[in-house]
Amino acid sequence: MFVDTATLFVRAGSGGAGSAHLHSEPFKPRGGPDGGDGGGGGDVVLRVDPELFDLAWLADHPHQRAGKGGAGARNRRHGADGEELVLAVPDGTVVRDERGPVADLVGPGASVVVARGGRGGRGNASLATPRNRTPRTAEPGEPGEEHRVELELRLVADVGLVGLPNAGKSTLLAAMTAARPKIAEYPFTTLSPNLGVAGDEGRFVVADVPGLIEGAHEGRGLGLTFLRHVSRCRVLVYVVDATGDPAADLATVRGEVAAYDPELAGRRALVVATKADLLAGPAAGLPAGGADLLVSGATGDGVEALRERLAGEVAAARAAAPPPQPFVVVRPGRDPFTVRREGERFHVAGRGVERWVAEADLEDPRQVADLQRRLVRAGVERRLAEAGARRGDEVVIGTTTFEFIPEEEIGDGDQA
Repeated sequence: MFVDTATLFVRAGSGGAGSAHLHSEPFKPRGGPDGGDGGGGGDVVLRVDPELFDLAWLADHPHQRAGKGGAGARNRRHGADGEELVLAVPDGTVVRDERGPVADLVGPGASVVVARGGRGGRGNASLATPRNRTPRTAEPGEPGEEHRVELELRLVADVGLVGLPNAGKSTLLAAMTAARPKIAEYPFTTLSPNLGVAGDEGRFVVADVPGLIEGAHEGRGLGLTFLRHVSRCRVLVYVVDATGDPAADLATVRGEVAAYDPELAGRRALVVATKADLLAGPAAGLPAGGADLLVSGATGDGVEALRERLAGEVAAARAAAPPPQPFVVVRPGRDPFTVRREGERFHVAGRGVERWVAEADLEDPRQVADLQRRLVRAGVERRLAEAGARRGDEVVIGTTTFEFIPEEEIGDGDQA
């Protein structure tokens, strides 16, 4: 079954914890700190694989997690970095997460990091300073990012066959290429796009887009589910049934395509009337000015002429347009922390400030004082005051609860 949408729940690897080991050997009682740093967590990466054509595997395996970083060890040995997780996606995949668009992956090898691994914690050997030559603590590793990622495949094809249900698109695709789509006399036989390759020397890819109905751009029928696949086609072929009312059918289909994306209305296009073998006499009632071509997918009449015409149109479209390029959204820097009021207490959230609190030994007055100064320099105290915090209010940072005491009021023994 063709799958063109999928939802992933990705988690990057957490960083490994640093080591707080103190060097020890006979006759050397003060060897000093020698704890190594933890390894960084692995990223989760999406990368285009040209041999992949849908999102079926990812839809069946929505939970993906990268490797964790290894912990630091004695003798300044650093932990191993977590293994990066690379997930293959088909060409033309659009990526979004809870924050909005992330990337449009077009072209072999195009990739994007959708969840970044956490930083490894520093060991006490890296934390040693002239003021604190023998730190007895080390940093824990940072957690990796977690995101809900929405994937949407937009087929990258040269030609898109667009028309009302039962217009003969699948029959035409089978006559032009080696594709073997399901063909029947009832509407909506095609429930998913079919691809085929036409041409000998100048080959091009043809996509059969399932039938559209009036109101497709508003989600009626199979409209929005498959209209997006038309957006990347270089040339559109409007397929109409010559035995019905081709002029009205063409107007309906053109209107739906233009309503979905106005830019598509100006794209290279051909009008092809099918089922010529069912006409009793000369083609009547064809679109104004006549169809560009009259063909029969059942008998093959006119198919070779259509193939040659499309080869020329595709070649011209390729020459006129630059090759598609992937793009990755670069978001502005986020606020390093946020302050929000929760009833009678205040909650400070941010990777940096939460890490500082987790790293500090709150039983050590010196480390508590250093933490207080660090939070003040970062602007946490000012933001709390602006949010309405007063002396004695509860402040939660990470999993730790503090009593809010402004810096100018701190005396000996007070805790921030």
